[in-house]
Amino acid sequence: MKIFYGWRMVGAACGIQFLLAAFLTQALGLYIAVLSDEMGWSKTTLSGAAALQSVESAIIGPVLGWIMDKVGPQAMIRLGMVLFSAGLLLLSQVNAVATFYTSAILMAIGASLSGYFPLSVALVQWFEKFRARALSTMSLGLAMGGLAVPLMAWSIQHWGWRYTAGGTGLVVLLFGLPLAGMILRRPEDHGQHIDGIDPALKAAEQGDSPADVQVEFTAKEAVQTRAFWMLAVGHGLALLIVSAVNVHAITHMKEGLGYSVATASWVILFMTFAQLGGVLMGATLGDMFEKRKVAALCMLAHALGMLCLTFANDMAMLVAFGVFHGVAWGLRGPFMQAIRADYFGRNAIGLIMGLSAAIISLGQIIGPMLAGVLADLTGDYQLGFSLLALLSALGSLCFMLATKPLKPTASQ
Repeated sequence: MKIFYGWRMVGAACGIQFLLAAFLTQALGLYIAVLSDEMGWSKTTLSGAAALQSVESAIIGPVLGWIMDKVGPQAMIRLGMVLFSAGLLLLSQVNAVATFYTSAILMAIGASLSGYFPLSVALVQWFEKFRARALSTMSLGLAMGGLAVPLMAWSIQHWGWRYTAGGTGLVVLLFGLPLAGMILRRPEDHGQHIDGIDPALKAAEQGDSPADVQVEFTAKEAVQTRAFWMLAVGHGLALLIVSAVNVHAITHMKEGLGYSVATASWVILFMTFAQLGGVLMGATLGDMFEKRKVAALCMLAHALGMLCLTFANDMAMLVAFGVFHGVAWGLRGPFMQAIRADYFGRNAIGLIMGLSAAIISLGQIIGPMLAGVLADLTGDYQLGFSLLALLSALGSLCFMLATKPLKPTASQ
C-alpha cells in the first residue's frame, strides 16, 4: 500500500524539528551556563540573546505567513537551514557580546524560516481529519531533541563548546537541506488529496449524511474574533514558561540548587522523556477531545512544574518538575496550530499564524528576560520563576475563553 506523501512530510518535519531542538532550543541553556562561567557575562546579557530571537520572530512572523500562503514552504525552509548552520558556525568563534548576539540572530532567523511555524503551516495544508496526529508526530522531533542534551553536555565537556557548536553547524547542512527538500506546498498541487482520501470516495462512503464543511476565515475576519486573541495570549503565556526554562533551568539547578551541569542535563533529559510521552498522548488522543480544554489543563501543569523547579529541595521535586512541565509541553504544543486550523480553515492560515506569532513572541521575549533580570537583582531565580508560574496559571483562563468562533455574515 502506497504511503500518503503527507506522512513522509511529517517524517521530514520531525527530523528538522530534531535538529533545531537538539542544537538550539534544548542546547541553549548549556551554552548560556558555560558562557556565563567562561566569559563572565551577566544573566541579563545572556537572556538578551534569547530575547533578540523572539523579537525577530515577532517582526517577521506576519511576513512569513504571507509568503507561506503565496509561494509555499520549501525554498524558505532551505534558506532557514543555511542561516541556522551559519549561526552555529559563528557561535563557535564568539569572543565578544556583539558576536554572540549576531550568532543568536542568525540562528533565530534560520529557526524562524525552517522551524515549527512554517512546518506547521505546511502540514496543516495536507491534513484535516488527522491534523492533531500529524502535528503531534512532527513534534516528536522537538521532544527527541531534548534526548540529545546529555550528549551535547558531554561534547561540550570533552571537546569544548566551540568545537561542539561548529560541528553541529555542519551536521545541520548535511541533513537539514535534504529534509527541507521533502516539504511541499498543497496536496492539490501534486495530484493528491487532504489526508490522502479522495473526496469522491469520501462522499460515497458518507452517503446521504451531510459532510462537515470547513469554514474559511480571512485574516481580517480572524483577528476580529475573541478566539484569535485568547489563543494568541494563552500561547504566549505558555511560551513564557517554556522559553524561561530552556534558557535558565540549567543555570538555576547549577547555581541555585548546587547541581553540576551534567546532573542538570539529566534532569532535562528526564523532562524530555515526559515531553515525549505528552506528544504521544496528543498523537493518539488529540483528535478525540476538545483541544482548548486540554490546553487549559496543560497550563496549570506548566505552573505546577515551574513551582517544583523553583523550590526544589531534593531530586524528587526536580523529577516532578520534569513530569508536569514535560507532559504539558508535549501535549499542548502541537494543539496550538491545530486549534487555529480547526477554527479558521486553511486558506489564510499562514498569515493568521504569522499574525499570532507577533503576539506569541512577546511571551518568548518576556519570559527569559524577566527571569534573568530578577535573578541579577535578587541573587536567585525564585521571584522570577514564581511570577512566571502565576502567569502560566492565568493562561489556563485564556484557553477556556477561546471558544470556536462563528463565521461573520456578509451583513456584519
